[in-house]
Amino acid sequence: MTPTPGPEPKESPRSPRGTGMRLIVPLQGVVQGRGGLILGSLIPCALFYFLQFYLKRHRSPPSNPPPRSTSAANLSELPRSSSRANLLARGSTGRAHLSARASSIAKPNDSPYYIGLDRVREDPYDEMGNPDGVMQLGLSENRLSLDLIEEWLSNNLTDSVLGVRGGEAMGLSGIATYQPMDGLMAFKVVMADFMTEVMGGRVSFDPSRLILTSGATPAVEILTFCLADQGNAFLVPAPYYPGFDRDIRWRTGVELIPVHCRSCDNFTLSITALEQTFNQARKRGQKVRGILISNPSNPVGNLLNRDMLYDLLDFARERNIHIISDEIFAGSTYGNEEFVSMAEIVDTEDADKDRVHIIYGLSKDFSIPGFRVGAIYSSNENVLAASRKLTRFSSVSTPTQLILSSMLSDKKFTQEYIKTNKKRIRTMFHLFVAGLKELGLECTKSSGGLYCWVDMSRLISPYNEKGELDLWDKLLNTAKINVTPGSACHCIEPGWFRFCFTTLSEREIPVVIERIHKVVESCKPPV
Repeated sequence: MTPTPGPEPKESPRSPRGTGMRLIVPLQGVVQGRGGLILGSLIPCALFYFLQFYLKRHRSPPSNPPPRSTSAANLSELPRSSSRANLLARGSTGRAHLSARASSIAKPNDSPYYIGLDRVREDPYDEMGNPDGVMQLGLSENRLSLDLIEEWLSNNLTDSVLGVRGGEAMGLSGIATYQPMDGLMAFKVVMADFMTEVMGGRVSFDPSRLILTSGATPAVEILTFCLADQGNAFLVPAPYYPGFDRDIRWRTGVELIPVHCRSCDNFTLSITALEQTFNQARKRGQKVRGILISNPSNPVGNLLNRDMLYDLLDFARERNIHIISDEIFAGSTYGNEEFVSMAEIVDTEDADKDRVHIIYGLSKDFSIPGFRVGAIYSSNENVLAASRKLTRFSSVSTPTQLILSSMLSDKKFTQEYIKTNKKRIRTMFHLFVAGLKELGLECTKSSGGLYCWVDMSRLISPYNEKGELDLWDKLLNTAKINVTPGSACHCIEPGWFRFCFTTLSEREIPVVIERIHKVVESCKPPV
């Protein structure tokens, strides 16, 4: 049955068959009917094509076309991406990003300690080549016994670098290939023996507990990384070595809290001051994880006696914190006081071995900072395990270890070197201190290190850090002498300076004293 068609719906004003369609297809009247859909598509395209052709024919040529490059013929063979072309057209959108960590480090030096070192590098004193240059007394470096090292190397370098042992060489495969990052065991053995010899033979060091690093700086940083988290703190008797601020803070984020010592006590640490500083840190919410000591002290040069070391161990045990003992100047003593290593103390205190860690190296006692050899000594197995892995970033080269293994194995040489080196340091100390006394300048009582701690407070005005830095500026830029002001070492009393005398020869001492004399005279009040 056929359905009856209903009435046609009325056309809506929005219907596609209405006005809207006539607006979209303006040629509707031409293309209606058979084939209209095809023509309706082709005709607009044809019109657009002819318009483009017309404009191209009637476009005026450029007045000054750019000259064609001589290498343009080859450029057509090089594919260029549109993204590169767009990048060159846009130019740079800004400076290359640098991390916040690196940005803070990249800033110019602001510590007088490093500013002085920079000045010496720019204008170094030389007796013949640059007699008006800056004399270096700000770097703790021993140049007094380099002749002994040079003589040994001139006679033994070839055999030692080849690793000769009993007439047999290690061969290239033992030198050029990967070796343990924390040091060759053969070198650890002779290093442990040398440390025992330097420290008077009163304590033996176990080679298996030694971790070798490229200098004492990475050694102290690795220990800091192992013992404390970012934001934690170490207590450090002050004045202290200004390099610790960089060595410890830069990458670990661990803070240093000065424990201020005073001249009335010869800048010697007291347990009372240590306890006060510890309690104040706790009130501020800081977590103290350890004590960092230098023995002999840097920059003062005094020694921590046996009783103080026992007191420090008791203090650390009661508060469950660590002790890092930097003993890098242990063999550079010249006074009558006995040097006592913290390793000797913990030998009798088995229960506390895990909290004591020792730093040593060959830069000071053995006069070879350029060889970059440092050491961590610890009985804490977890610290040793972590340190071995961290030496990946600061290992000692195999040729260096082979050379020094031969040198330190030569007992006749090392014994003679230690004896002669101490004698030369003592002689230079007395000569330099005597020259300062002629100028009315006094030093603290000291027994070790490569420096003396000089009181110049009567020459500063005003009596504060600004007055001290003004005097430091005169010494550096007028007298051309680089020394370290006490404020760079966090000394609480203004007017103290560290003078490193082992960078000088005996004939240079009068030159230095005369330069200091001119500054002393300029600081005298007018009559």
